[in-house]
Amino acid sequence: MALENLYVAVIGAGPAGLYGAQTLAKLGARVVILNRDIKPGGLAEYGIYPDKYKMKDGLRAQFEKILASPQIKYLGNVTIGKNGALTIPELFDLGFDAVLVTVGAQGTKWLGLPGEHLRGVYHAKDLVYHYNKLPPFSSKQFEIGQHVVVVGVGNVMMDMAHWLVRELKVDTVTAVARRGPAEVKFDKKEFEIVGANVDVNALDFEIARCEPFMRAVGQDPAQARAEILAGLPRALTPISNTRFLFRFLASPREICGNAAGHANGLEIENNELTRANGDLKAKGLGTFDEIPCDTIIFAIGDAVDEQFGLPLARGAFAVNPAPRFPIDGISYEAFDPQTQTPLEGIFLAGWARQASTGLVGVARKDGTNGATAVSEFLQTLPQPRKFHPDALRETLHTRGITPVTNADVKKLENAEDAEAKARGLPEFKYATNEDMLAVIRGQ
Repeated sequence: MALENLYVAVIGAGPAGLYGAQTLAKLGARVVILNRDIKPGGLAEYGIYPDKYKMKDGLRAQFEKILASPQIKYLGNVTIGKNGALTIPELFDLGFDAVLVTVGAQGTKWLGLPGEHLRGVYHAKDLVYHYNKLPPFSSKQFEIGQHVVVVGVGNVMMDMAHWLVRELKVDTVTAVARRGPAEVKFDKKEFEIVGANVDVNALDFEIARCEPFMRAVGQDPAQARAEILAGLPRALTPISNTRFLFRFLASPREICGNAAGHANGLEIENNELTRANGDLKAKGLGTFDEIPCDTIIFAIGDAVDEQFGLPLARGAFAVNPAPRFPIDGISYEAFDPQTQTPLEGIFLAGWARQASTGLVGVARKDGTNGATAVSEFLQTLPQPRKFHPDALRETLHTRGITPVTNADVKKLENAEDAEAKARGLPEFKYATNEDMLAVIRGQ
């Protein structure tokens, strides 16, 4: 069957969704992108640090080219899910022949510790959305104190350190890692932004403390130190007196709080390193310490939204273990573990398929592969479902939803560019959906 008569709903307009839509359009299918946010881009728009203007502008230009395709229709401000404007079954009722889910990992991963409910305890994703001005996070108030603990040692932790050290200029930032100095996950380039604020003497003391545990599993402390500090020669000139510290071999156990219900410390269990079947693991020693602090940020990864409406398996959307349309040996097909059956016509890509995996390039490849799997499925259909665009518009209208088109997005972007120029800023963003919709409607 030719794909020209077939319609695919792509849910989500991040890199996986946009590149997936581009692939389907090139193969002849007609694509409707349904996006929760008003603007397209996903984490490429709202996850990259705000001052990386060149990177963001390059991605926006690519996305604009994709959305200019006559085969692709963009509808923003439309939430899909159990509590959304539409559910996935309703998309099939409206006549879509397949659905490609690329909503990312909208949930947050927590450790389930006592005290996570206390004031001053946050997930890094919420803060990233806040300073990138994604509604409604842009309007939320966050109590950030002067002594901040960030749990995690990846690039998201470095984004948090960037914000805390160079924007908020707090007194101390302490990155807490379950494993040792040789297992940090951040890039050298990210370290350069805040490297000058690292307390090198404190780092040396910490590595010396960890040395016996490292040598027990064949690790070289000097090499680990060199790799951590590899970005130091090109580090930016510091603009704050923030001390950036590390605490390794430490597993969070409890968040301590005061009588006012605010966090005032993180209890950690000290660890050693062990090897089992070739895998390096952290093992608790049964001794505990407390790190005094007034803010705790978890930068430990993301999770899918459990309310989206797809079956889960081990905290992620379930994928078919025996796919009909594998791409490079990977399954992109949604699956119901309870009935042990695939969900016909529903496919997953990007972080919706595997949360917190890779950046834009990885998402692009996964979106393209997911779309290829969709196209192979479409070739097996005996006849199209006969999608009705008017029915989609009418359904949204009756539910009080006014979709935002690609032309609307261009109008909004032009207004923001003009505002940035008038204010002498490199970039300006309206921080609420109400403000963005008012601009689009000419109010």
